[in-house]
Amino acid sequence: MGAWSRFRSWLRPAEVQRSAQNLTLDEFQRMLGEAADLGISQTASSWGREEHLPSEFESVVQNAYKRSGVVFACELARTMVFGQTRFAYQRFRRGRPDEYFRTTDLAGLERPRRGETTRSLLVRMLLDADLSGTGIVARRPSGLRRVRPDWCTLIVGSPNDPMVVGDDLDAELIGVMYEPPNARHELLMAEDVAIFAPIPDPVGWFRGVPWITPILREMQSDLAATDHKLAFFRNGATPNMVISFEPTMSMSRVQEFKEKLDAQHQGARNAYKTLYLLGAKATPVGSDFKVMDFKQISGLSETRIAAAAGVHPVILGLSEGMQGSSLNAGNYGQVRRRFADMTIAPLWEEAAATLEHLFPPPDDSSRLWYDARDVPFLREDRADVAKIQQSQSQAIRQLTDAGYTPDSVVAAIDGEDMTLLAHSGLYSVQLQKPQPGQPATNTPAIEEPAEGEAV
Repeated sequence: MGAWSRFRSWLRPAEVQRSAQNLTLDEFQRMLGEAADLGISQTASSWGREEHLPSEFESVVQNAYKRSGVVFACELARTMVFGQTRFAYQRFRRGRPDEYFRTTDLAGLERPRRGETTRSLLVRMLLDADLSGTGIVARRPSGLRRVRPDWCTLIVGSPNDPMVVGDDLDAELIGVMYEPPNARHELLMAEDVAIFAPIPDPVGWFRGVPWITPILREMQSDLAATDHKLAFFRNGATPNMVISFEPTMSMSRVQEFKEKLDAQHQGARNAYKTLYLLGAKATPVGSDFKVMDFKQISGLSETRIAAAAGVHPVILGLSEGMQGSSLNAGNYGQVRRRFADMTIAPLWEEAAATLEHLFPPPDDSSRLWYDARDVPFLREDRADVAKIQQSQSQAIRQLTDAGYTPDSVVAAIDGEDMTLLAHSGLYSVQLQKPQPGQPATNTPAIEEPAEGEAV
């Protein structure tokens, strides 16, 4: 058994048939030495526990993402908008987010690898998280690399106490064990990986749950409806037929008749041909699309899938979203805002918090955050921001004219706290103290008429 296999067994107490409490100090130190030979001495100082990621990732990709048109449309809408943002550091002032700024450290995020951009990385992260529950990004000498989730196992424990298991309150992520089938296995240290799990698994430690899991039955129903429609047209766009024969007809004659009937009338190319029967009776059975209301049944499945993905049918152009007044300008604007505020923005926040582990801010008064000011999907929201700023500017002008100090007015408007206002002691219309010899008001003095002058 090689060093890697021995270390792998050490991480799985069931395989070595011995618990951490039963290991002697000599055995434990020997295992640490074997791990050190692999260059993973930091992780070897813990007694980790494994958290496996879903192994059916490839099956979900093949049978849902690449086969279901609705699932693909949901993923397309999510990734197209999610990948449009950029990242920057954001300062805090008086406890609230303030200005954005960049440093040269963010170059590794803007160009993760040669020929790739931030968008490429974000799309990969979201696809892995949506289809497996967890997206993993590793920092390598050549840049950032996406790590296929179904080839990974999360190692949970404590780097300081070898007896701590994953269920312990002090347990933390130690690393990610990467085991591709046709390449070398490697242990990725926790400080070099980012775990993107926007929907946490309630019974897991660090892994997530794909949004597609709760609607697998709906997806299967939608695929079955598609197969039914395809079979309907393959069989000449006609309902099922029951052919009854005379009792005296032999089985050989029945089989011969069946083969001729299938050859001449089965399939879309043979649709609408006249059916001639001799000594047999044809009876239609089953329901056509109109009788079973195929459009409504299919539309309900599509809507449930879209709801699980957090994408409104109007965004996807599904049949349920193309009815009534859904496409009116006001309604579409509300749908777009709901998608941006409740689906995309939380994903951006989670991505920023995840990647901050690899790109820490320069000081404690700042954070890594998403910058969505140039996202085309949010241009209408930028117009709303401009209206808010205009209203704030008018409020600043009115409060300043009322005699409040400019600095306190800006602080009160920015902090949404009117108790921060401080008055200057001067009131409108005149906010300047009168100079010596200057009248108390700007009203011109009334001169007395000269003697004999007409009033």
